[in-house]
Amino acid sequence: MNRVFTLICLLATSWVVGCSSSVEDKREELISESEQLKPTLEESRYDAQNVFVTLPDKNIINQLIEEKKIEYDHALLADPKAANNYPAEFYKAANLGFYGSDLIIASSFEQTQESMIYLKCVNMLAQSLGVSSAFDQTLFERIEANKDRKDSVLSLVTNAFKRVDEILKSNNRPGTSAIILTGCWIEGLYVSAHLAIKLKDEKTNKTLIDQRESLKNLIVMLNSIKLEADQSFLIEDLKALFSEFVRAETAAKYDAASIQPIVTLIDALHNKLVKPAN
Repeated sequence: MNRVFTLICLLATSWVVGCSSSVEDKREELISESEQLKPTLEESRYDAQNVFVTLPDKNIINQLIEEKKIEYDHALLADPKAANNYPAEFYKAANLGFYGSDLIIASSFEQTQESMIYLKCVNMLAQSLGVSSAFDQTLFERIEANKDRKDSVLSLVTNAFKRVDEILKSNNRPGTSAIILTGCWIEGLYVSAHLAIKLKDEKTNKTLIDQRESLKNLIVMLNSIKLEADQSFLIEDLKALFSEFVRAETAAKYDAASIQPIVTLIDALHNKLVKPAN
């Protein structure tokens, strides 16, 4: 997962909204694209690659941390004490994605001690899901040996998650792998959205909104797996989130108001996965 959204989709880009007619054209294009979220697309088979290729590169993310002087905020990350609170595979997979994303976030901010805590959370859930071989003692030792070299740590972690994907697909469990990736994406957006609100920067907000394409691919991927009735909220909530991305892309300016509905929806979905109803 060397392109997992994880941390902060704060790609410093600029985009100027044209006249009202061009905005309307853009709106029509996006509405048409929204219809493509149905499982009739050619990509209806499970394929995480389409999600990976639309995610920001970790090197750009690291550069933005330095340029914008972004501070590490532990409060935005998942509670390590909750790692053993998930009896159902669906929630274990989603939260494995959460902790995996938090592990990379902590590593990117060179929070060595917290990185190891999140690695233990990942290992706990990986064992429960039967993919512990991807997070074995050798990986722990290599991460410990490279703890002061964040690029090396990131590579080790992303390769481990690729191994998880391989194990699950070889065992005919692509759905579980898809949920893990979805968890990674959701946690990345959750953290990024809250940081964007704090930064109050239109370019940052635009970068957040640009994640519409990766969200589209995520929904297409999820449409190819069979979720239980009590899990269907995941796709429905992501589709609602997609609609807000469509709306935000046609906004006159990318201020806090343009992304607040996105923040509200991702907060609600994040809470459902972290604290499932009994």
